[in-house]
Amino acid sequence: MAKSKSKHHKARKTRLAQAATERPQPTQASFLQEQKRGGLLVTDELQKALEECKTRVTQIAADCRRRNRKFRDNEFDLEFDRSRCLHGLPPSSDFPGPRVVYTPSDVQRATQIFENPSFFINGADSNDIVQGALGDCWFLSALATMSTAKGLVEKFCVARDEQIGVYGFIFFRDTAWVTVIIDDLLFTSIPKFEELNHAEKQLYHHDKETYNKSARKSGKSLYFAKSGTNGETWVPLIEKAYAKLHGNYAALSGGEAGEAIEDLTGGVTSFIFTKDILDIDKFWNEELLRANQDRLFGCAFDNLDSTRSGDAFATVNGLMGGHAYSVLRAVEYKGKRFVVIRNPWGRTEWTGPWSDGSKEWTPEWLPALQALGHSFGDDGEFIMEYKDFLENWDQIDRTLLFDSSWAMSSQWLKVTTHPLPSAWGFGDVSFTISLPTASEAVIVLSKLDERYFQPISGRCRWSFDFVIFRKAETQPIVTSSPSLPYSRSVNAEIFLEAGDYVVHVRLDRDVFRPPNYLEKGLENWKERDYARVLTEKAKSQSIASNFNRSDEAHNLPIPLDVLAGQDLSVLEAKAAAAAEKLKKEQEALKRPSEMEQMTATDTPPTEPATAPASADAEGGGTAFNEEATLHPKGCAGKGPPADEGSGDDASDSNSNEGDDSGEHDKEEGSMKADARSDDGPPHKSDPAEDDVVFLGLRVYTKKASPATVGGQLRHEMATSFAGLAIEHL
Repeated sequence: MAKSKSKHHKARKTRLAQAATERPQPTQASFLQEQKRGGLLVTDELQKALEECKTRVTQIAADCRRRNRKFRDNEFDLEFDRSRCLHGLPPSSDFPGPRVVYTPSDVQRATQIFENPSFFINGADSNDIVQGALGDCWFLSALATMSTAKGLVEKFCVARDEQIGVYGFIFFRDTAWVTVIIDDLLFTSIPKFEELNHAEKQLYHHDKETYNKSARKSGKSLYFAKSGTNGETWVPLIEKAYAKLHGNYAALSGGEAGEAIEDLTGGVTSFIFTKDILDIDKFWNEELLRANQDRLFGCAFDNLDSTRSGDAFATVNGLMGGHAYSVLRAVEYKGKRFVVIRNPWGRTEWTGPWSDGSKEWTPEWLPALQALGHSFGDDGEFIMEYKDFLENWDQIDRTLLFDSSWAMSSQWLKVTTHPLPSAWGFGDVSFTISLPTASEAVIVLSKLDERYFQPISGRCRWSFDFVIFRKAETQPIVTSSPSLPYSRSVNAEIFLEAGDYVVHVRLDRDVFRPPNYLEKGLENWKERDYARVLTEKAKSQSIASNFNRSDEAHNLPIPLDVLAGQDLSVLEAKAAAAAEKLKKEQEALKRPSEMEQMTATDTPPTEPATAPASADAEGGGTAFNEEATLHPKGCAGKGPPADEGSGDDASDSNSNEGDDSGEHDKEEGSMKADARSDDGPPHKSDPAEDDVVFLGLRVYTKKASPATVGGQLRHEMATSFAGLAIEHL
C-alpha cells in the first residue's frame, strides 16, 4: 500500500472494513466458503435460482401495484440510461473489428407496441425468432436450437407479471445461476409522429392516430430481435435480459451459439470440425440422431474470401459464411439421411439439393415432409441431405445436456504465467481430481465469461489446453479436444476409474492491444460507466480461491442483505471487530507454503490453502483444494461468428482478463499509486495484467461419484522448473 495518505484515506478504510464483514481475507474458513460458492452443483443451485427469481418478481409486482405503477428497471433503463444500455464502454479505435453504433428511434413498452401482447403464443418455436439490427445471430441461433427441445426455453423464463411489466430470467455464468430481472421497455425503430418530416407525415394524411396504429403498433417496429408471431414478446425480452446480463446490447455482437446455450442451460459445448470426423456413419448414429435428447447442435462455416471474386456478399448455395445456423433435427427416411436447419434471420435459405421446391421433391418424396416436420416457405428453415451437410459446414457445435443424474465440482484460480517471450509449455498451473468410484466424466477448463467487462479485460487473448494423467503414472490418459482459437473453454470426455488424477494446463496468449489501451479508452468513457464495469469484473474474479478481496474492496458492492436493518455506526463497529479477528486468524495461520509441502511429501494438501493472499510475495507456490457435493441439470448447443447482415463481430468473443492484485504486492506501493487517481479506479494500464488469467476446472461426473477438485500454482520456482527441463533434455 502506498505510504502517502490522501484526503479520502479514512473513508476508504471504513469502506474496506465494512467490506470485510461480507468479504473476508482468504483464510482457511473463507476458502471453504468460496469453494462452496464456486463448486455449485447445477441441479441443486438451479432450484434455488428458480425460487429466488420467482420471489423477486412477486415482490416487485406487489410493490408496483401498491404504488399504482408499472415496473421500471433502474439498473437497466433503456429510456433514461440509453447510451450505457446500448453501448457500455465502446472499444477504442485500435480494437480489431468494426464498431457498430446502434441508433434506435424510440423506447416503448410492450403494451404500447402490441394491442394484446403475450409472452408465449402456442409456446416457444424456432420460427418465432427473427434477428434485428444487433449482430447476435449466435445467441438467436442458440434460442432456435433450444426451442426444438421441449420445455428448455420455458425453464429459464422463470416468472413474469405482464400487467406490471416485470420479467425474471436465470442464466448460468462461470459456475453459478444468475437471476436477471427486467422491465418491458424495448427499443423501436419507428420515431414519434412529431419527429417525421413533412413528406413522411403526408403519407399518413397528417393523422397522428393513423400513424400510431399502422406504424408503431407492430412487432416489426422493434429495433432488435422480434418474434415472427405478432404480439409475442418472449424473443425481444430474452434478448434484453441477456444484454443486461452482459452490461449492454453491443456486448452481444459476435460470439458462439454453443456458448450462449451453455449460459442458458449450464451444459458443455464442444466444437467439432467436419473435416476431422473419422467415421461419418458413427457420427450420424451416435451424435446427430440424438439431437434434442441429451445434446443440441449448431453449424457454421467461415467467411468467404472475396479478394478474388470481388463479391463481398457471396454465398454457398444461399448459405452465409460467418453466420450461426441451428440444427433442428436429424431424420432418416427411406434410406436417406436429412438434417433440418434454420437461419435465425427467419429468411435466406439453402438453395441446393432438397431445398424448398427443388427438383428432388418428386411426388414420391413429398410424404417425407411430414416425417421431417417441414413445410415450404421463406421462413429460414430448410433441409439438407447429410452428405451436403458435411460438405458445406466447416464447424458443428455440440452441447451436452446434463440431467439430475450428474454432479458438478469446480475450482477457480488466478494464474500468473511467465512474461513473454517465454517457452510455450506446461507448468504454471495444475489441477487435481479425486474420484471415489468409477464414473463417466466431462472435464472442462475455462476462463471467466468476460463479455461484460471485455473492454477492460487486458491486452491479451488466451488459449489453453490440458493433459490428464493418473496420479504417479507417466503416460497421459486423455488430452482436451481441439477448439477454436481463444475459445472460452476446452473439454474432454472420458470414463474415469476411481482414484486420483492430475490435470496439467498449457497456456498461450496473443497480445492484441497496445500498452496504453486503458488510457485511450478512458478518453471517451464515462467514469460512471467505467465504475460499473470494474464492479462486474471484480465480482467475476472473486470466484477464484486466491482472489485478494481487500485489494478490490473499492469495486465490490456491499450486498443489501448485509446492510439490512442496521445503521452505519453499528456496521462500522461490527466491521472493526471482524477486521481485528481476521488479523489474528491470519497471524495464527501462517505456515510453510503448500508447494513446498507437496514437493517434500509428493501428496496434495488435505485441506484448502490457508495462507493470506500476500503469500505469493513471500515465495513458494499456493495450492487449493475443493470438495463439491453439487448436482447439475442443463443443456447446450452451438453456433459461429459474424453476421454480415447485422454486424456480428467474431473477434469480440474472447480476450484475457487481468487484475492488479495478489501476485504483485511487492510493487504495490509504486505501481498502484500511479495506476489510481486518489482513491478512485485505475486510470493506467497495469503491465502485470499481461501475465494473469483466471481459470476454472469444472468436473461433471455421475451423482453417485462427485469429484473433489484441487488446484496448484507455480510461483517463484522458475529456476527449479527450468532445471527440470534442462535435466530432461
